[in-house]
Amino acid sequence: MFYHTIKDERLSALGFGAMRLPQLPAGSIDRETVFAMVDEAIANGINYFDTAFPYHDGHSEQVLGAALARHPREKWNLADKYPGHQHYDKFDPAGVFECQLRRCGVDYFDFYLFHNICENSIADYMDPGWGILEYFVEQREKGRIRHLGFSCHSTANHLQTILDGPYGQVVEFVQIQLNYLDWSLQDARRKCEIIREHGLPIIVMEPLRGGKLSHLSPDAHARLQALDPSRSDSSWALRWLHGIPEVAVVLSGMSSLEQMTENTATFEHPDPLSERERTVLAEIAEGMKDSVPCTTCRYCCKGCPAELDIPALISEYNDLKVQVSLTPVMRLESLPEDKLPHACLQCGACMQICPQGIHIPDVLAELAEMFDCAPKWSDICVKRNSINKA
Repeated sequence: MFYHTIKDERLSALGFGAMRLPQLPAGSIDRETVFAMVDEAIANGINYFDTAFPYHDGHSEQVLGAALARHPREKWNLADKYPGHQHYDKFDPAGVFECQLRRCGVDYFDFYLFHNICENSIADYMDPGWGILEYFVEQREKGRIRHLGFSCHSTANHLQTILDGPYGQVVEFVQIQLNYLDWSLQDARRKCEIIREHGLPIIVMEPLRGGKLSHLSPDAHARLQALDPSRSDSSWALRWLHGIPEVAVVLSGMSSLEQMTENTATFEHPDPLSERERTVLAEIAEGMKDSVPCTTCRYCCKGCPAELDIPALISEYNDLKVQVSLTPVMRLESLPEDKLPHACLQCGACMQICPQGIHIPDVLAELAEMFDCAPKWSDICVKRNSINKA
């Protein structure tokens, strides 16, 4: 295992994410396997473990805490998150934090994150009535949190806004979705530049895009096998991250001992891709996209009677065409009704001025249908009610 440093903390380059823990047929967490995986992780030098309040309905914190408690405290760093993105009627930072400490069986968290500060959660995070930022800064001052950061699924522009604001003044690291597909698809390259400009390290989530980069098409797989037949699709995606200098820890949501063994082998030593290998992965990423070729010239916006941000909507369309995921859905949910794709008047004014000849009304109609059919964050997260601190 090789290591990086955040604020004088020596952290394993590979971290264990506890959002997708192995489960028994009845749906509960397979504690025995999780314990074995944590033992294997620590034996192989992993010392960064990540969970969150809602993972596995709170059971992730309990099981991971119990598994880690069997090892000396100095052997592991535990990261947890405050669920300010979940739209409660009433936010209770102190109540949630005390609950998390109890669930995990610890007196302090090594790393603590504001969970998913994004376009549709920023209002709650910034609401002075809840005092979320102030409370957790105070906990850091008391030593109950050693390092404070945030995770983010927002656009690059909104990430810039967050880091330029009050949260950017106090955080020590940022966690973003980063992989060779989202380098261009979700403008992760620009996000890395923004974080670098603020002098902060990056914790990576979704390095395999929820498993999509672990199981490539036969043609894409064959291209990688031609480069090195001994490597799996997953290892190529993980090694791609070795070449991003701002990356401190890559979180992998491993669900089996086999995945743990394979991934730790990929992080035995730094092994960044060659220029040729990076080119091949970039070409594979482009081949995975069924994209509308928008160049963001914004000519279409000038004559839109509904005043829609058409390039931004097309960006979400392109993301959803690759894989239905919550990130583009959350960004769409953050828009007012009159700025959603449904608000397109189908007048065709945008199409007449588009240099790329894109049939924009058809694209927005399809996006509206995709959005209607996609699972909504508001349905998946806890509804607006008081937080259950069981």
